[in-house]
Amino acid sequence: MSNVNLVERFNPLIRMDFELKNSLKILTEIKKDRALSMSFDNNLLTEVKGIEYVVGMGYRIKDVVISSKLADNPTGIIKSDIIIKADFSYRNNKTIVRYLDYDNNQLAGGQDIWTLKLTADYAFSKNLSAIFYYNHDFSQAVISTSFPLTNIRSGFTLRYNFGN
Repeated sequence: MSNVNLVERFNPLIRMDFELKNSLKILTEIKKDRALSMSFDNNLLTEVKGIEYVVGMGYRIKDVVISSKLADNPTGIIKSDIIIKADFSYRNNKTIVRYLDYDNNQLAGGQDIWTLKLTADYAFSKNLSAIFYYNHDFSQAVISTSFPLTNIRSGFTLRYNFGN
């Protein structure tokens, strides 16, 4: 055996998710993970650990009426809720290399990641729903050899459920 891996993940470690009577949603959560890899070939222990904080808000707009031919009823009117959510998160990742032969630990990598996620979904029927999403990620490296990175994803998803 030349390598042993251990992975632990608390997703979420702590989570509070509320929906108030006025249709306002509030979310807070903390996620934590760690992966250890012990190499017996070179007596090296690599630890990758991360912690993430999420704060979110949402709102339910009740009984929004849309006139469409997709309606299940003969009147052609769809009446459903629009659920709007916004989540902001901060994640810190670190990779630490520990040399067991020497008393030496080195920070080998890592990054700080800020994320903004916006979604809005509407159910056209019991089986058909539409989701608009916008995700904006920005990462800043902990060590100086990496560059900042920004990812933006946006679009629509039509979801049809074939089950009951």
